[in-house]
Amino acid sequence: MGKADQNKRIKMENLLNTSFELFTSKGINKTSISDIVERAGVAKGTFYLYFKDKYDIRNRLIAHKSSQLFMQAYEAMVKAGIEKFDDRIIFIMDYVLDALATNKGLLAFIYKDLSWAVFKRALTNPIADSDVDFNAVYNQMIEDAGGKIKDPEIMLFQIIELIGATGYSSIMYDDPVSLDELKPHLERTVRMIIKNYTE
Repeated sequence: MGKADQNKRIKMENLLNTSFELFTSKGINKTSISDIVERAGVAKGTFYLYFKDKYDIRNRLIAHKSSQLFMQAYEAMVKAGIEKFDDRIIFIMDYVLDALATNKGLLAFIYKDLSWAVFKRALTNPIADSDVDFNAVYNQMIEDAGGKIKDPEIMLFQIIELIGATGYSSIMYDDPVSLDELKPHLERTVRMIIKNYTE
């Protein structure tokens, strides 16, 4: 990587990090692009080289933060030597929920504006070299499973919606129960969803 490319990467990372700090402390509505560039120490024109507006940077931040979290979960799963498809999904679910439980600010940021479209973009369009293309990882996991999964994207959508909604309420409000109490119920339901989509 040349010096110019390295400088570009550093500026983009500064903008992402600064935006995340401001969005999680002030909220997106109270954060202006001027706030972001001033704190990041770059010109406003530099911001527009990388992002259309603050909603674009928010969506890319969600993508970036989600990708980082899933990569950590995937690496931990590989290190643990888990091979069965459903066990892999459960491991990733547990890892992500535990990580979000220790960082409620990140959970609030990701979940508040998270839609399936944003999440899918997060997992399939890495914005940094360190971001994982989770779609490729997921497809490899399905291939490694040996069995045939019908409609794998719909299955993943249902699992994510279930985990996202129930996990958020449980982590943020202990509602209807704590995360530790919820996990066995989630695991059973996720395993049933996977079984329903396995031929």
